[in-house]
Amino acid sequence: MEIRKLNEDEQPPVELLLLADPSRKLVEEYIQRGQCLVAEMDDSIVGVYVLLRTRPETVELVNIAVDENHQGQGIGKQLVNHATQYAKQLGFKTIEIGTGNSSVGQLALYQKCGFRMTGIDRDFFIRHYSEAIFENGIQVVDMIRLSQDL
Repeated sequence: MEIRKLNEDEQPPVELLLLADPSRKLVEEYIQRGQCLVAEMDDSIVGVYVLLRTRPETVELVNIAVDENHQGQGIGKQLVNHATQYAKQLGFKTIEIGTGNSSVGQLALYQKCGFRMTGIDRDFFIRHYSEAIFENGIQVVDMIRLSQDL
């Protein structure tokens, strides 16, 4: 698998990004402002992430998605670790990530990759999404914030 920055003449894999964030409007906004990197296997994009500068020396991993046919193979962990190393190479001191309160698998993954919980953005998904989102039988209401010093 190769992870690379999306070329300027390439269209971002929006449908893949929508697996991790159901708001097309938000996805399209942060694609324009951030850096999109893709994971390829056999000339097919199987994963993607977007890094977005938020403050001086801080970057946020705003979206990470793996094609449904390739989930459970460790690609997500490779993408998170790549994002962390790439952010460090770019000179950032802190990388942040946020996920829904019901995203049990993602919370475990991010902590395994060295992230620590730093806060809760209460009612984030109610304020920013017009339709209720459910995951693991739980309504996604709050954003759990995590970060890692690089």
